[in-house]
Amino acid sequence: MVSDLWIPDISILEKIIRPMLVYGFLLIALRLGGKRELGQLTGFDLVVLLMLSNAVQNAIIGNDNSVTGGLIGSAALLVNNSLVVRLAYHYPRIERLVEGRPTLLLLDGQIVTENLAKELITEEDFRTVLRRQGFEDLAEIKAALLETSGSLTVERATDLPTPIEAELLQRLERIEQQLQRLTYPLT
Repeated sequence: MVSDLWIPDISILEKIIRPMLVYGFLLIALRLGGKRELGQLTGFDLVVLLMLSNAVQNAIIGNDNSVTGGLIGSAALLVNNSLVVRLAYHYPRIERLVEGRPTLLLLDGQIVTENLAKELITEEDFRTVLRRQGFEDLAEIKAALLETSGSLTVERATDLPTPIEAELLQRLERIEQQLQRLTYPLT
């Protein structure tokens, strides 16, 4: 019984190679799957990711249920991830290959519909995310990018003040009017 707990049923080398292969496969599969899988998860996306983790479990650990085997497999995954992150940091081409590039979804108030379609984002979903970020009118936006992480970055059009800026400008205008009345009172 103790041997089942601590002694792996397969070789340590196999325990190291299996997670590396599965890691590589998942990295490619999620990259091809699109940025949406990595960003705001819907209920469907979460179910797929949970099922995916269960589907590759045996590919990672094989027929081994020992604690040692699980620890070796986990360590191999973490080391593999660390190596990929370091390589991506030092070599921008690898980062672009692994992460991809941001996708322009809106430019100068105009939705780039072909990029929305490529990312499988409906216009309604896109507008909902923009409203959550405080943009009711597309004309307020210079550019909106779907980042490689799945998050949305929105750049406000420079000629339009933010709501806070608009309020501050109104307050300054009132202060100037009051100062003028104090400086040049009506006689």
